[in-house]
Amino acid sequence: MLFFAAVLVCFTACKDRASEKRIAELESRLAEVEGKKAAGTTVPAPNPTVAAPEEKPEGPLPVIQFETTEHDFGTIKEGDIVEYTYKVKNTGEAPLIIQGAQPSCGCTVPDFSKEPIPVGGTGYVKAKFDSNGKQNVQNKTITVTANTWPKQTVLRFKAMITPKAGNAPAAH
Repeated sequence: MLFFAAVLVCFTACKDRASEKRIAELESRLAEVEGKKAAGTTVPAPNPTVAAPEEKPEGPLPVIQFETTEHDFGTIKEGDIVEYTYKVKNTGEAPLIIQGAQPSCGCTVPDFSKEPIPVGGTGYVKAKFDSNGKQNVQNKTITVTANTWPKQTVLRFKAMITPKAGNAPAAH
């Protein structure tokens, strides 16, 4: 039972020092309990690899400003492929470089400005959404990573998808 509690703590704990200390205490206690059952068995001490929180870089930085971070495609038919372009402006003090755009699922294909966006310049992040196999309300995201602070911005879009004729509504 204690083993399961330790495993649960390991999977649900935040990666902070207090949680790591608690995990180490539980592992130590587990080793004591198991030691009574099988003498001579030891549990290796945890080797925490806590990533230090990222700090804001020094010097002038770009600032990514979107006209909007949310879009509603409204009602579309299952199987429709729709696109929306989020417009970006660099309102910072250094060139803006969009390093990546990660969709929340495979039904969304992002595209973005690959060239650095100069101070005062504009660019884009495009979302292409394939509604094939989707029904009802769909909420999706694209996480944009850039040389800004903070590094990531989340773009959101939604659509109400009416099923193809003959398809029963999906139970999500």
